[in-house]
Amino acid sequence: MDREQAFAAALGHDFANRELLREALTHRSAIDRQRGRNLDLQHGNERLEFLGDRVLSLAVADVLIRRFPLESEGELARRHAALVRAETLVEVARVIGLGAHLLLADSEEATGGREKPAILADACEAVIGAVYRDGGLEAARSFVERYWVPRIEHDPKPPRDPKTALQEWAQGRGLPLPSYREVGRDGPPHAPQFIMEVMVRGRTPAHGSGKTKREAERAAATAMLDALK
Repeated sequence: MDREQAFAAALGHDFANRELLREALTHRSAIDRQRGRNLDLQHGNERLEFLGDRVLSLAVADVLIRRFPLESEGELARRHAALVRAETLVEVARVIGLGAHLLLADSEEATGGREKPAILADACEAVIGAVYRDGGLEAARSFVERYWVPRIEHDPKPPRDPKTALQEWAQGRGLPLPSYREVGRDGPPHAPQFIMEVMVRGRTPAHGSGKTKREAERAAATAMLDALK
């Protein structure tokens, strides 16, 4: 059994089309390397990432609706946001050992690409997209339930939005509301990673990154809350 086949087995899905898995594991930096392996790639795993993002959102929403029949839409929405965010995808990617199987250019490998959160989160979504393309919604749902349900069971209460929690912390101490500002961007223009800074009076600023400014603000708020603890 080769490494790719072993990884597929670890995912719990037997790929009928192994090229889909290879595409999911191919970072855009390694496109040229893969063109000689019957893969017609122009965007690496980005198309599967796009699909996997939507499949994950649907699968998680379906799981939550079934597991919490008495919760309000707002409570379900908070759970959903926490489960589909980049940080959770990175956690799952590390559990399944995704980084070791990524196909990267030498330059990306040299800069620690196998451990970069943005690359891991994107590849995890791409794997979900590949499972969906190969086995349909039930196969994708099975994969999501296998790795996301334990995270649902870990915290039985709906999570609080970190920006709201930080705002309440500041208000409870008579401080001005936290303020956010963009301090940088990483990645290509078509898929930037935003870096946001949050400031609370009297405290060292904290930073977070994400695919959107809102996601980066939540990451920054989480970092600030961790520092406050």
